[in-house]
Amino acid sequence: QLQLVESGGGLVEPGGSLRLSCAASGATLDRYYIAWFRQAPGKEREGVSCISSSGGFVTYIDSLKGRFTTSRDKAKNAVILQMTSLKPNDTAVYYCAAGRYSCGRLAAEFPHWGQGTQVTVSA
Repeated sequence: QLQLVESGGGLVEPGGSLRLSCAASGATLDRYYIAWFRQAPGKEREGVSCISSSGGFVTYIDSLKGRFTTSRDKAKNAVILQMTSLKPNDTAVYYCAAGRYSCGRLAAEFPHWGQGTQVTVSA
């Protein structure tokens, strides 16, 4: 079965950058649509971005467009979320999730999930 493991989170100052990785085992990610979600304390989980099986991607949150980039690293069977110009309200646990059919916004469309990685943006 497909297993996802996020890594790369940590503490960064505002304006800094982080590179999150969603590494897979059990299956090749290139056949999946991979989404990133995040959940801040006291808030609902929200969709961040998604990359299709063909490599196209969409960023769902307007404030993240131009700052966050999703890409595939096929050699490592992973999907990358490159985050730049980080802001305090980007602080959240970031999850990757995999589904077979489309880059939808709903978590229910992605049956496979990683455990999450904490991103904290603070001076």
